[in-house]
Amino acid sequence: MNDTHVTMVGNVVDSPRRVSLQNGAVTNFRLASTARRFDNQSQAFVDAGTFWVDVECWNDLSGNVSGSVSKGDPVIVQGTLTTHSWEGESGRRSTPRIRALAVGHNLSRGTGVFRRTRSERPGAPLPAGDGDLRGGDLRGDDLPGDALPGDALSGHEAGLVRGRDYETAPETLHDLDTRDLTAEPAHV
Repeated sequence: MNDTHVTMVGNVVDSPRRVSLQNGAVTNFRLASTARRFDNQSQAFVDAGTFWVDVECWNDLSGNVSGSVSKGDPVIVQGTLTTHSWEGESGRRSTPRIRALAVGHNLSRGTGVFRRTRSERPGAPLPAGDGDLRGGDLRGDDLPGDALPGDALSGHEAGLVRGRDYETAPETLHDLDTRDLTAEPAHV
């Protein structure tokens, strides 16, 4: 099948609406993307046309979007572009729609904090005692100079510095577990 994959940058123009259905949960919101161009005559950037699109997010993405995205947020949406059609009072109507695979805040316009939604898999303890932060043997007086005070972290997270990646060993990469995937309903 030839899906049309798109990545859009824009602003959320309404509050995301989450609905639980028989075959999963969906969150919908409207996105506006306004093109800007430099006008040589006025020597300033001016707004060009605005593209409006509905965005639908299914299952795990649905919950994450409804808990993270608000009206007015600058976001980046990646997914497949479709056309939603229906019969209206004035005849056949249609609107573009993105079935989102990923949604994130546009960090060129602000900062963000990421929190994983899944806890670590049971029975997979972190490696211990090899002198690195993954082992959990870092004491408070060993904290790096740029550790963030007041961060309430416990166990193996204590002493981590925001913005640094200490997960460098090959065993930190997880294999894909198909039991974690939620079936998405067929597109109608």
